[in-house]
Amino acid sequence: MLLGWENEIVYLYISILVFLWGACIGSLLNVCIHRIPLGESTITPRSHCTHCLKTIAWYDNIPMLSYLALRGRCRHCGAGFTIRYAFIEVLTACLFFLVWLKLGYGPRPLELSVMLNPWLVPIYWLCLFGLILGTFVDFDHMIIPDRVTIGGTIVGIVLSALVPALHDRTSMLGGLALSVIGAVVGGGILWTVAWVGSMVFKREAMGMGDVKLLAAIGAFLGWKAVLFTIMISSLLGATAGVSMVLLGNKEMKSRIPYGPYLAIAAVLWILWGPSIWMWYSNLFAFGLLGPEI
Repeated sequence: MLLGWENEIVYLYISILVFLWGACIGSLLNVCIHRIPLGESTITPRSHCTHCLKTIAWYDNIPMLSYLALRGRCRHCGAGFTIRYAFIEVLTACLFFLVWLKLGYGPRPLELSVMLNPWLVPIYWLCLFGLILGTFVDFDHMIIPDRVTIGGTIVGIVLSALVPALHDRTSMLGGLALSVIGAVVGGGILWTVAWVGSMVFKREAMGMGDVKLLAAIGAFLGWKAVLFTIMISSLLGATAGVSMVLLGNKEMKSRIPYGPYLAIAAVLWILWGPSIWMWYSNLFAFGLLGPEI
């Protein structure tokens, strides 16, 4: 058993590996975000410049570092690569790292909520993968792939049965039940909103991709996460929409992707949700929000 400074060195080493692993997954996400909406394989062909079609060598495809070394340009034709590639790699690395810190083996900055089961780490990583993928595909194409939504719902239910600690339960049946409830509540609420909106405004008020995405979030994170996600995403979406209208980037009737705001809210739940829920419940318990209970 390691003690003292040896423990700290091992923890630092693993933390660095986690960050680098996240950056590598971010690089894979860039491929998926570009190819999946086009119906292309995410495996073949190898990464290549979309301008000159030359294959990108492995040493020019190192996450984060290669973008800096090449100053964001293709080595062969000099065409510029969007900085979003590097941003997604850094974003994924940071989020993966923050999930790792939630285990509490070392410093826990930003008041991250603690989780005790290490199996939750790869599950949350998988959830983050789907959320990031869905977010940027929605930004680009105003769609969310079914492999993120329907696939995410199925995987979330299966993993909830295998790792019931995902819903703070100890039995497979308990984890499975809460996952199904979360999926039904998530999909049901947004489906109702979409149906009512279409009746009132006589046009599609919300895409079914958003409905299915919230069902997947519910399957992974539960019904409490669904309620939190709806509240926060509505606030974020309304703020962003009004801001874009005021800045002249959108009109009031313009369609704005809602999936990214659902994803942001779900990420906030993964990192801080249980702590926020406990804080909110305590406000009710002390009679600060409504009648005393």
